[in-house]
Amino acid sequence: MQFFGGSDISPSPPAPTASGNNAHMMYVFNRNGVCLLYREWNRPLHTLNAQQDHKLMFGLLFSLKSLTAKMDPTSFENHEMCSLDKGNLGVPQLPGQGCSFHSFRTNTYKLSFMETPSGLKIILITHPKTGDLRESLKYIYNLYVEYVVKNPIYTPGAPIRCELFNTSLDQYVRSIS
Repeated sequence: MQFFGGSDISPSPPAPTASGNNAHMMYVFNRNGVCLLYREWNRPLHTLNAQQDHKLMFGLLFSLKSLTAKMDPTSFENHEMCSLDKGNLGVPQLPGQGCSFHSFRTNTYKLSFMETPSGLKIILITHPKTGDLRESLKYIYNLYVEYVVKNPIYTPGAPIRCELFNTSLDQYVRSIS
């Protein structure tokens, strides 16, 4: 079944470019900033408690989205309600509209990000030499739809506690390079 522009989740996910476990951690936030899922695979350093860590990550995403909206060179041309000094900051946009970011890299990690049309935010932190993960994030979203959204026991907005999803996610993330 196809949900987000990729191939079906069966029979195979996007092929990794090399072998190894490069994923450190993953966050899934709903549109309100509630962390629905947090997974660690290879996190080298623990510095904050979980709640502070989630707030910090969501704040980083909010700031980066605001920055890209503010820096969008097409914002004034496309939105009459924008003022010269604000760009399109605060103007609602559909995913794929305007300026957005997909990832950034530091010397110690790479953050890859995808936001779905429903406002679900998927963040994957990996080794800095990891390649483009947009297709991988779409595949993870398809896993989410298949195993979480379609689960009749799952309540939307509740933390994700689905063993089949977790197992499939772990298996796939370990193949990402």
